[in-house]
Amino acid sequence: MAMSETKSAQFTVGKLDAGMALLLTEDYQLIEFPSVLLPHGVVLGSVVNIDVGRDRDTERRQRSDFRELQEHILETFGARRPQAPVIRVGHTTQTWAVIEWEPLELAAAELRSLHLYRDGQRMMQPMPATAELADRARAVKTTGLDVGQTYEFKIEMRTSAGTFFSNTVSLTTHALDNLTGVRVCFGDCDSQEESDALKDSLRRVGASWTDSVSLGVTHFVARYKTGVGYEAALRYNVPVVTPDWVLACEANGKLQPAIKFHLE
Repeated sequence: MAMSETKSAQFTVGKLDAGMALLLTEDYQLIEFPSVLLPHGVVLGSVVNIDVGRDRDTERRQRSDFRELQEHILETFGARRPQAPVIRVGHTTQTWAVIEWEPLELAAAELRSLHLYRDGQRMMQPMPATAELADRARAVKTTGLDVGQTYEFKIEMRTSAGTFFSNTVSLTTHALDNLTGVRVCFGDCDSQEESDALKDSLRRVGASWTDSVSLGVTHFVARYKTGVGYEAALRYNVPVVTPDWVLACEANGKLQPAIKFHLE
């Protein structure tokens, strides 16, 4: 350890009290000194020599460590800020739509809450409560929309670093005779031939189908209440209808109420 500017002084112990010692210099200057730093056995009247020096090497090391800490704090908390959410329309039907978002960029901030706005009004829409859940879901279904109406949506993201609003997206719900938003998942039917015929019917009206139940599925078509697809449809609150619903949609050229064809 490199020292410089070392000075020595001689003191007489004048008092020892509550962990502090009162030391007198030769010219009767009084200073307080931690008694724990005094040699063992020191009592009133003891004479002690104290050397005081400046450790420049340690000063330079501490200054360097402090600068590195400041740079790390700036890079972690100051240089990067949360970014506004980026959203898009995922799927649209006659009465509901799916709003999707890109992975949230929070930097070092914490997510406080997410809120969905429709036409400038905050909705009582359940949203993911944590950043982990938000990045896992990355979509929300908003229901209760009117047929053939245009809506604007945006998301408010509240964080420990402030509040950020997403871009605004616009969508128009489908008319009843527009079946392009219908997306069916098939369960257990009587035969593969029946499933193929139903798919042909969906294709003719512009609808689509998928192999698994997801947020964008509008109907689950089956003749029997069996299988993992059926259980998933119940979890997602997807209407479970008989194959007759598909045939009725094609025959009438418009969306038919699911309740009339509910699988009993």
